[in-house]
Amino acid sequence: MKLFEQQELVIYNSISKTNEKFKPINDGIIGMYVCGPTVYSNVHLGNCRTFLSFDLIFRYLKHLGFKVRYVRNITDAGHLENDADSGEDRIAKKARIEMVEPMEIVQRYTVDFHQTMSLFNALPPSIEPTATGHIIEQIEIIEKIILEGFAYIVNGSVYFDVHKFNETNSYGKLSGRNLEDMVANTRDLAAQSDKKNPQDFALWKKASPEHIMQWTSPWGKGFPGWHIECSALAMRELGTTIDLHGGGSDLIFPHHECERAQSEAATGEQFVKHWMHVAMVSMDGHKMSKSRGNLVFVDKLRTRFDPRVIRLGLMEHHYRFEWEWDEDMFARNVDRLALWGTGTKPDDGELLGLVREALDDDLDTPRAIAHIDKAVASGVDVTDAARLLGIEIKS
Repeated sequence: MKLFEQQELVIYNSISKTNEKFKPINDGIIGMYVCGPTVYSNVHLGNCRTFLSFDLIFRYLKHLGFKVRYVRNITDAGHLENDADSGEDRIAKKARIEMVEPMEIVQRYTVDFHQTMSLFNALPPSIEPTATGHIIEQIEIIEKIILEGFAYIVNGSVYFDVHKFNETNSYGKLSGRNLEDMVANTRDLAAQSDKKNPQDFALWKKASPEHIMQWTSPWGKGFPGWHIECSALAMRELGTTIDLHGGGSDLIFPHHECERAQSEAATGEQFVKHWMHVAMVSMDGHKMSKSRGNLVFVDKLRTRFDPRVIRLGLMEHHYRFEWEWDEDMFARNVDRLALWGTGTKPDDGELLGLVREALDDDLDTPRAIAHIDKAVASGVDVTDAARLLGIEIKS
């Protein structure tokens, strides 16, 4: 009998705002999609926290005996500087500044991302598709959305009609936003945009002549909107309804709200059963972000600390709760990791059971770490328990 048949895993669902028993669509099989990086800069600590949190759930689901298909994309086109469908493509801008081709930027930072994940003992996903590798699938979904009456074409661009969707569905359900309130708080942009309403978002954008990354479509030369990429890649690899979809909490709105709307508009089916989001790391009172520049880059941090210490420090904090950057946490985890390697008494199963119990409760890593600390103080070998957190005590 598999472990998942003997115990109950509970995970907070962002759309219901409650802890729920995690039960996949098909017994013993899980389809999991996580929004991966936009590859135009080095990995920072906030990125790491998100992806290592999903590495934890991936490895724990496998430990419980589930067969997991984990899909994590690479965004290598279509992510504009402004989430309101304006500005320059982030990768193209980086390429222009450095006077190289966009795919050189993509290659450089994809390699950096993979090396960083490997350094922190993150398991690779089952599939890692790119946006540029699946333009055809994105166009096909846009065509379905148009056919269903939830999108419109203006001057070579295609926009999702949020108000039309909201007539029969609930736009804002995931993020807890009310469309009427969004309308009331939006300035009139009619003279500045082709959109019918400011809340509408781009599925396909017409490319200006100087835009380097562009493709042929039924609507002319252009490029996909940021949100459509994940709908196309998730449904291609996992089907129309997926068990678990996640990312950083900064993606709840607009990215995941829009992704949910366009996917359900295309298929008429529930897109995701369980939404999971990792809270941000703050610095100086603001979330770490590339736009603000308040970042702690991993390539600098790892010159001072063992990667296992960094991973352990991140696990000190529950994935759903934001915390303020504190360099001291890594210093204290140097000592903790050393202590974890001192236990010699075999674990009779009690510690492993306690750690599983903590992880079954919405991945309560602080509680799991406390159990390991207590056990090692009694001389217990905690190797197997630490491995559940992705930490190999003996390097």
